[in-house]
Amino acid sequence: MSYNTITYRVTDAVATITLNRPDARNGFTTEMADELGAAFTVADRDDDVRAVVFAAAGKDFCVGMDLTAGGSDEDVTAPGWVEWSTHVVRPMTDLDKPVIVAMQGAAVGVGLSMTLAADFRLAATDSRFGFVFARRGLFPEGGSLWFLPRIVGLAKAKEWMITGRVFGADEALAAGLVTSLHAPEDLLPAAHALATELATQVAPVSIAAIRRGLVAMSGDKTPEDVFTLDARLISYAFSSADLREGIMSFLQKRPPTFTGKVATELPSLDAWLT
Repeated sequence: MSYNTITYRVTDAVATITLNRPDARNGFTTEMADELGAAFTVADRDDDVRAVVFAAAGKDFCVGMDLTAGGSDEDVTAPGWVEWSTHVVRPMTDLDKPVIVAMQGAAVGVGLSMTLAADFRLAATDSRFGFVFARRGLFPEGGSLWFLPRIVGLAKAKEWMITGRVFGADEALAAGLVTSLHAPEDLLPAAHALATELATQVAPVSIAAIRRGLVAMSGDKTPEDVFTLDARLISYAFSSADLREGIMSFLQKRPPTFTGKVATELPSLDAWLT
């Protein structure tokens, strides 16, 4: 499909989804929400894509909702209405590919909350962050009330969300919100280097099972359900070509060539996780 607010390209098994409203500091719009959701879905369904980089053009990643872009004619009180950032976060959560976010400049409001379902958040040293909802009379969205305390702990999540204050890259790194910091000019190359490593060195079916399993099991009070899932996954692995390739490449001291495809060889996790 064609896009107006983002760009989408695939190079060497890595899909790059880029926010592309730099003149508006990549302010979030309802159109952007729909296009991002569609792009993540396209990447998920493409077996040639093994990793996704989520980036932004210009000096800022995303300054939050663009309040100058005009409202939506949607009836937000209608039964089953889905708020806009969930259009992005839900497909990102359900994705069977790893997601790496590269954030520079400002990432605030929805510009930050919509990244929490990603697996890695790389940030430029000049980046700054804020869950500023309470300062606008708004509420956190995109599942961020669930994701943030699991990433940084309840106390830090409360501090950031209740005060709505803006904080810098060093604080974000110390709390575990971001994976690593990079000079602005090195940020995107670092994100693509990590994506390439995941695309070439890690089995895609393993990534999908691990990614989905971690989210599904994060709220369990005991590891009993995990033990059941482990038994099913390990027994499944012993019949897979990827396991044989992983062992042989290790013994032969060569890069692996994993052939398993998520679309056809991923176990039915929805059934296994119930």
